[in-house]
Formats: sequence, C-alpha cells, structure tokens
Amino acid sequence: MYFRRIPLLTAVALLAVTMAVGVARAQSVGSTVADFTLKTATNSNVSLKSYAGKKAVVVVFLNPACPFSLAYQGRLAALNSAYDAKGVEFLFINAPIYTESGSSTAPGKLDLPTLTDGSLQVSTLLGATKTTEVVVLQPTAGGFAIRYRGAVDDNPQVAGSVQQAYLKQVLDNLLAGRPAGVEEKRAAGLRIKTQ
Repeated sequence: MYFRRIPLLTAVALLAVTMAVGVARAQSVGSTVADFTLKTATNSNVSLKSYAGKKAVVVVFLNPACPFSLAYQGRLAALNSAYDAKGVEFLFINAPIYTESGSSTAPGKLDLPTLTDGSLQVSTLLGATKTTEVVVLQPTAGGFAIRYRGAVDDNPQVAGSVQQAYLKQVLDNLLAGRPAGVEEKRAAGLRIKTQ
C-alpha cells in the first residue's frame, strides 16, 4: 500500500511545481515587460517595442468561438476609436481557448484586426488566463510597465448595464498622469490554452 502512494505523491508534487513555474513566469502588475512579437493576418511581425512612442498599449485577448469576445467587440472597437487619437494603441490577440470536445458551437466572426500568438508567449508573459482579458502597458525607460490586468468593465453581457468601465477609467487616469487607480479585476471569458 505504501509504494502505491509514492507515484501519486510524485504526480501531485510535479503538478504543483509546474503550476508554480507558470504563475512565476507571468509578470505582476507594476513589473516591466521588455518586448514580444506577434503575427498579423498577412504573416508580418508586429513588435511591442514599435509602440514605445505611444502613451499606452492595450493588449486584448479574444477568440471568435468565445461568446464573451463576440459580445465585447463593439465596446472594444469604440474604445479603440476613442483612444487612438489620444496615443493609445490596441493590440487584439486571437488566443486559442479550451473548448468542450464534441462542441457544436460554430465560431463567430471578430470584426477587429487580430494578431496571432502561436507560441502562447504573450498570454503566458502577461499572465492572461481568459478571453476578453485586457492588459494595459505603459512605455517606460526599461520597456513597458504593466499598469492593469483584467476585465474591460463590470458587465460582459449587457453593454447598456455597465456601471464600472475599468479599462476606460485606467486609460483616463494614465493619460492624465495619475496612477491607474485599479490594478486588477477578474475578467469573464473562456480559458486561454497554456503551453
């Protein structure tokens, strides 16, 4: 009986170490990200450092099979349009998600210009775990500081019922030279695949 527990304990220990390493690799709010590269639909590279002249960069994780992503795309397009002239760049990443096997849900269509993170490098680096999760980066001398990670707002289903527009508040604060105000809010969405 004793020898049967050893493999089980070993497996549990390995799982715990793997999860701890994954969490440790994710950057926390306030830490700095040096650079990463994504692919466009035409297979050209987009580098984070190319946006060093912007006031902020908003990285948004989406997927066309995620109903939350589809529900948020109008709000995200409006935010992108409103903040573009203010020096804020939005990067929409089509992130692979876990789906139920045998699911008959057909993916919808995202009308946003999405980028690809085939190696899952960016979602891992930024600690994104769900679709519709946003990460706000602000250029600094040593790269880009993470200022916010979480939900766009407090109502993923009904845009007209939003009471707290977290992303908008963070961007307005940063553009005014103030701290972000809120650092993290739990996002609603489907789980992003991990490496």
